[in-house]
Amino acid sequence: MFKRLRADIEAAKNNDPAARNKFEIWLTYSGVHALSWHRFANRLYKMHLKLLARMVSQLAKFLTGIEIHPAAKIEGGVFIDHGMGVVIGETAEVKSGVVIYQGVTLGGTGKEKGKRHPTIEKNVILSAGAKVLGGFTVGEGAKIGAGAVVLKEVPPHATVVGVPGRVVRIRGEKPDLLQEKTDPNAEEIRALKCRIHKLEAALEKLTGEKFECTKEELFPVPAEREKDENNASEENGNE
Repeated sequence: MFKRLRADIEAAKNNDPAARNKFEIWLTYSGVHALSWHRFANRLYKMHLKLLARMVSQLAKFLTGIEIHPAAKIEGGVFIDHGMGVVIGETAEVKSGVVIYQGVTLGGTGKEKGKRHPTIEKNVILSAGAKVLGGFTVGEGAKIGAGAVVLKEVPPHATVVGVPGRVVRIRGEKPDLLQEKTDPNAEEIRALKCRIHKLEAALEKLTGEKFECTKEELFPVPAEREKDENNASEENGNE
């Protein structure tokens, strides 16, 4: 327990420019306090003292504003910065080097059973207000943007933003996104164009007539607009 506490304090010192010394971190940082309470609650939970463990976790929530289920697996060297509103679910796993900012939720969607909370690999950054929901893995070194809602697995060293969360960078470079390749609207338009070309070819073969659209047919002018244009040209002619 003390080894993990030292690792938590060291992580806070390395990640927070405002940290002045280790004693101040141990005395005043709510994220360090919440993790210490969690380790105690987790030990009680493993001893099958589950009610007592939940009581300890609720006390820690009251004191720090950070709610961590006693069964969650959190390695040493995790840094929770500020921390107010952070929620970590029962089957969540958080590896060393992870940085968690205020308002982050590591939760479930309410539809899964068993492993229903995320696994956060080493050196991931979870920015303020990010929601990671589901039993998938966020890859090592990934960055989750502020306010993002992540509902599917994140590859290592990816940057995710938006609602729902989407990958915008991998190792600093824009990826060839799958959703850009499989746009359903584009696929439907391509299918319709293919059918039209085949129908035109069949009609040309039957009638011997070539079918081509005029400019007016491709870009029809609304009747009211055409009427206004005609009236305007007549008035100009009368003048």
